Amino acid sequence: MRNGIMSNHFEKTFVVAICGATGVLLGLRVLKYLLQNPFRIYLIISNAAYCVLKHETGFDGGDVKRFLELQNGTPHRDAVLFVCDNNDYFVSPASGSFRHDGMVIVPCSMKTLGAVANGINDNLITRCADVTLKEKRPLVLVTRETPLNLIHIRNMEKACCAGALIMPPVLPLYGSSDLLIEITDAFIGRVLDHLDVEHSLYEEWGTSVMKPD
Repeated sequence: MRNGIMSNHFEKTFVVAICGATGVLLGLRVLKYLLQNPFRIYLIISNAAYCVLKHETGFDGGDVKRFLELQNGTPHRDAVLFVCDNNDYFVSPASGSFRHDGMVIVPCSMKTLGAVANGINDNLITRCADVTLKEKRPLVLVTRETPLNLIHIRNMEKACCAGALIMPPVLPLYGSSDLLIEITDAFIGRVLDHLDVEHSLYEEWGTSVMKPD
């Protein structure tokens, strides 16, 4: 994987953004499989996403490029990865004249959804999303929140009407495995929460003893 080196062999170009919602593993896995192809990838990680990376993965806050290499294994020999600063508006994907094959925000926080839906370009992620929409290129928003309030739903409607594809990470529930049952029960626990029913299907946030950094 070559960082910052132009290649004449890439087949497609994509913009990948990882926001500060839970489930950053989704973004890491999308990135992994894209890099198994001769693609050029522009990756943007929000400030909040860096914090979630530290909490949900083995990221120690150091060199993110090295961390991604360890996470993603061996990429395609002609894959090219650019890691962009979320405050840098001068990178190529911030301009409509830069052609790419699509953008995915995975996971997409409700804050970022709201900014995209209302045309608020307050960082590189939302600027690139705005450019992607105005240039009629594919924009996939892997929205992470449940349950949804009316503001979330209306923002999804706005983004959808503007051309974005809203794609919440709904798991395929066919098949059977212990892991699938565990994941399903965690969601059922959230349903029971809203019915005010006591359960032990998942550990409530903040109840575990936090180890100091």
